[in-house]
Amino acid sequence: MYESHFGLTAKPFSMVPNPEILFLSKNHENALTYLEYGLSEKVGFILLTGEIGAGKTTLIRYMLNKMESQIDIAVIFNTNFTSDQMLRRILSEFEIPCDTTDKERHLQLLYQFLIDRYAQGRHVLLIVDEAQNLSDAALEDIRMLSNLQTDDRILLQIMLVGQPELKNRLNRPEFRQLAQRIAVNYHITPLDDVQTHHYIGYRIDKAGGEPDLFTPEAINLIYMHSGGIPRSINLMCDTALVYGFADNLERIDTAVVEKVIEDRVCMSASEGKTVRRKTNGVVSGSSGPGIMERIHSLEESLFELKQQHDNLAQAVQNDLLLKYQQLLVTEQKRFDRLMEKFTQVLQVDQPPKAPIKEKKAVEKLEGEVGKNRVRTKYAQLLKMEAAKQALKKESGKT
Repeated sequence: MYESHFGLTAKPFSMVPNPEILFLSKNHENALTYLEYGLSEKVGFILLTGEIGAGKTTLIRYMLNKMESQIDIAVIFNTNFTSDQMLRRILSEFEIPCDTTDKERHLQLLYQFLIDRYAQGRHVLLIVDEAQNLSDAALEDIRMLSNLQTDDRILLQIMLVGQPELKNRLNRPEFRQLAQRIAVNYHITPLDDVQTHHYIGYRIDKAGGEPDLFTPEAINLIYMHSGGIPRSINLMCDTALVYGFADNLERIDTAVVEKVIEDRVCMSASEGKTVRRKTNGVVSGSSGPGIMERIHSLEESLFELKQQHDNLAQAVQNDLLLKYQQLLVTEQKRFDRLMEKFTQVLQVDQPPKAPIKEKKAVEKLEGEVGKNRVRTKYAQLLKMEAAKQALKKESGKT
């Protein structure tokens, strides 16, 4: 909507996690280093926590894109299910066929899968996002999965990703055994004021705009009211660009950000109040999501639909290309067979050709025979004429 007005090629502050434009602050770089260390050392458990919107999911997707092909990865984003459902979900993510609801059978299938991958020299990783929502029984089952190992190697590496409440739960006495198995632990903290300036400029630059589209004073105000949480920063900046576009502004200053704050477009990380928005002077109801919230929800749905459409189109294209290649090979073989038969027919119907020397000799012989026949015929005619003349002489005497 506002992209062309501000000279942008895309929305710089989309709410959809996009690893292609991940801003690696010092905190995120440290988190990525810890994660890569844990994976390279093949430790049993890795724990990554952070506030809502701190960039955990985006960082995980960024890391997955860098993974080597020798790693089999299963990612579970929805964790609102029971212990039995958790095991079935893990089997499904690893594409392990399962036609039973028996929990013991689920563990046997998973263990056999891990043994097969171990024999192939492959590394298996399970990532559980939003792990703070797991039930106590599901967390205990997650711990039990770490017992699937050989004498010298853990068969399944597990990464737990969640909000700070997850770390608080793991500090409880009943989860002491699980907490003791966590070898790598990192908490992503919010951005500071300097990082917030760099973050906003980086996102705008990635979208093809001028990094100073927001004034420094406006960014300071955004930092104060967002708490340095990237998702809150995105929401405030995106709304500020909408307001700036509506007012036909060239830059976003403090007046625009103050209006965004006044309309309660974003809540501070410390407030924890219900988000309320105002569009064209009309305040949305406090009991439900506002208009801007609905717009962002629709954008996320459209993005998912576009990805599904692109994946389906690619699959159809690949299928058609395969069918055309198979048809081309079949037609080529058919053409070769027809050409072979045609050549055979030509060889049967055409009489064999005499060698060139023999042909010339025959032609010469036929020519000589023809000449002899003419000479013989002429000699016969001369004899007949002489006989006629002799008869005439004899008649005259008589």
